[in-house]
Amino acid sequence: MLFNTISFLRDYLFSMPVLAKFAVGMVMLVIIPRLSRRLNVPVPVGLLLSGVIVGPYVLDIFGKVRPIADFLAELGKLLLMFFAGLEINLELFQRARNRSIALGIATTALPLVLGTIVGLAFGYAAIPAIVIGSLLASHTLLGLSIVSRLGLGSLEPVTVAVGATVISDTLSLVVFAICVSIYTTGFSPSGLALLLAEITGYIALVLFGLSRLGAYMLKRVENEEDAYFVVMLSIMAIAGVLADAIQLPGIVGAFLAGLAINASAKDAPASAKLGFLGKSLFIPIFFVVTGFLIDPITFVYGIFDNFLLVASVIGALLLGKWIAAWGAGRAYGYNRDQQLTIWSLTLPQVAATLAAALVAHDTLGSAGQRLLDDRMLNVVLVLVFATSVLGPVLTERFAPRLTTGEKRHAAGGG
Repeated sequence: MLFNTISFLRDYLFSMPVLAKFAVGMVMLVIIPRLSRRLNVPVPVGLLLSGVIVGPYVLDIFGKVRPIADFLAELGKLLLMFFAGLEINLELFQRARNRSIALGIATTALPLVLGTIVGLAFGYAAIPAIVIGSLLASHTLLGLSIVSRLGLGSLEPVTVAVGATVISDTLSLVVFAICVSIYTTGFSPSGLALLLAEITGYIALVLFGLSRLGAYMLKRVENEEDAYFVVMLSIMAIAGVLADAIQLPGIVGAFLAGLAINASAKDAPASAKLGFLGKSLFIPIFFVVTGFLIDPITFVYGIFDNFLLVASVIGALLLGKWIAAWGAGRAYGYNRDQQLTIWSLTLPQVAATLAAALVAHDTLGSAGQRLLDDRMLNVVLVLVFATSVLGPVLTERFAPRLTTGEKRHAAGGG
């Protein structure tokens, strides 16, 4: 009976007019975030789950061939990384620069090494194993809104954790980009040296050249919001094209483009409007379309069949991020609650992790084999779900134990 009902719904929903499907999608983008917040589920997770339900493996509303939805999701993925770079608080980073750099390197390197070891232990080749490690190296500051709501955003441990995001996201994406390039074009010492030179030159070109050019162009159109809006999108697109030219994923270019114009465009009215459009439409579509990839039956079986791999990957993340937070805390004289707050802030794996995992899943080597297979993509989706819930929950628990009295002298600390 249930199967027949679902089959009837699938046939009816799939045959709906395109405009009706568009209306269903828009209603989802309104309802799902509200429902997620009411259930205390992170909004990206709620959108992912809704994508599973309306996707090809359950209700199949949008079908398996959906070029428009896929394009909008691709744009959402780029905007997600663009705003990850644009919204990083460089002022906070500067206030605790040295400590942020040290924590950023530690919270990148330790999960990277542990994740790579896990990948090798479960039979992955060296490059895919390093990619697995790079996915654990970054983090998304889901808990930042919690500490901001508590009025603790200016405390040094929080400032250091926020600043470390600049380092961890950048380093993890650079490692990821190197792995993607080697996997698709092959490895050679001279080729690696050339690739590193290209990446170094590209980062310098975007962060310094495109930064100045972008600031100049944005200054010229600062009183024309429509032109300002288009110039920002053009800068992101140019950075993506330049990244493609040297075999780097477009998400790397989008992230660096956001960093490049951070100082000049972050507080502009047009930036707020682009952010509104991206966060209300394109980025949610990216999460929903990602949910289309998940076959819930295969996903559940995959968790049980690969439970040890899932547990090992999550364990590598928890351990690596904890050692980094504990080590930084001991070095800077932070107490246990401050260390745990830093740890909780660096746990969630959402934006960069999910975007990079999808790029790796779509990347094919010379033999036509995926850089990350379906098994690991399922593991990453479990990781995203687990850490996007666990991180904010832990932040909610540990952050209130901090007080403004714990603010250390000289928030720059070194």
